[in-house]
Amino acid sequence: MDAHRKQLVALAHPVYFSLLASVAAGIINTVWVSRLGSGAVAAVAVATNTENVLLGVALVFGSGTTVLVAHARGARDPGAVRAALRGGWALCALVTPVVAAGGLLLREPLARLVLGGGEGAALPLAAAYFAISMPGTAVFFVQTLVDGILKGAGDTRTPMRLALLANGLILVCDPFLVHRYGVQGAAASTVLCRCAALAVGLAALRRNALLRTAATARPAEPVAAALRRTLRTGLPMSADFTVRQAGALALVAIVSRLGVTAVAAYAIAYKAMYVATMAFYAVRQAASIHTAHTRGRGREARRAIGRQAVLVSGAAGLAAAVLLGVTAPWLMAAFGAGPEAARQGVLFLRCAGPYLLLMAGFIALGGVFEGSGRASALLRVTVLGTAVQLPLAYGLSGLGLPGVCLALALAMAVQCAALGLLFRGVPRQEETDVSLVRAA
Repeated sequence: MDAHRKQLVALAHPVYFSLLASVAAGIINTVWVSRLGSGAVAAVAVATNTENVLLGVALVFGSGTTVLVAHARGARDPGAVRAALRGGWALCALVTPVVAAGGLLLREPLARLVLGGGEGAALPLAAAYFAISMPGTAVFFVQTLVDGILKGAGDTRTPMRLALLANGLILVCDPFLVHRYGVQGAAASTVLCRCAALAVGLAALRRNALLRTAATARPAEPVAAALRRTLRTGLPMSADFTVRQAGALALVAIVSRLGVTAVAAYAIAYKAMYVATMAFYAVRQAASIHTAHTRGRGREARRAIGRQAVLVSGAAGLAAAVLLGVTAPWLMAAFGAGPEAARQGVLFLRCAGPYLLLMAGFIALGGVFEGSGRASALLRVTVLGTAVQLPLAYGLSGLGLPGVCLALALAMAVQCAALGLLFRGVPRQEETDVSLVRAA
């Protein structure tokens, strides 16, 4: 097996299970509160979707620190590692209180916003959930940073174990806390179990050999400069994620023109596709870490990593397209879809193969851009793709969900073509990469 491919697979598979475990938290909470009524289910659903948006904020310091620690690790520079750590912690300390306190103070307007301004039973329940989950954002953000530091240090297994630990504890605690405290019990269970995982994660940081060595080194730059570097590195990655989330929300609004049944079918099918898309993002993180770690080995090394990332992710995309196409009827039935919703969902999943294959290549190759300090170029391509996708989806929605699927594939083809052209123009000299990181 190619050395780059072997390293990508070794880094990616723990990240994949970590991402799936993170998605599971919202599913577990939804399952246990479902016996409290539709209002409780709606409240927890919108609250967990809000957390997905907040993840975009956390990526500023989480992903930024991952790349900078990996750069310093590849350069074998303990002083740069310590500077990256200080910059990540400083940015996290600056952002977290603003989000946690602001979310707590604005919990009722936030609940009204995410519920579409309704005044039903879900509104006070969502506000009650936010009263606990928003202060708990501090735990979520710090855990994101801890995971980012460990990944930058080359350890993707510990974040996976931490995610499995947190969700295993949630699975045990949810029945008791939800039964006793309702929706607030679900929020408390999530926060408390994440606290336990965070304690283990902080202990793992202290045991890491690279980080112990860096702790005694002289920082390569002051805290303020390190904070700015982390912000410059992480902001394009955060913006890329946020643009994708906004595009996904807008696409739901377009699908809603086809009726409630189409929305239900689309929502269920998209959840089923998480099994594939999480694999693509796992390869992207692996490619980002490996590219940053091999910084200094030249243009051909980055090209080789890019080719292997596309190959690994493409194989996962092909397998997922076949698997989803074959098992689509059983998947829709497992989610409890009605006959018409099941029919439309099966059709969507069986039309999604080309989109999944194109997405696999695009997402994976994006990791090379992030790891080499060119995340701002990736952001521009994402904005282009979203700008193409939404009008296409609107125009082709007359064909039903297959038309929406075609729009997704065409927009992703445009993004792949644009990213491929940029990849062919990767700078020839490592010094250019350094200047791009500083100017991003």
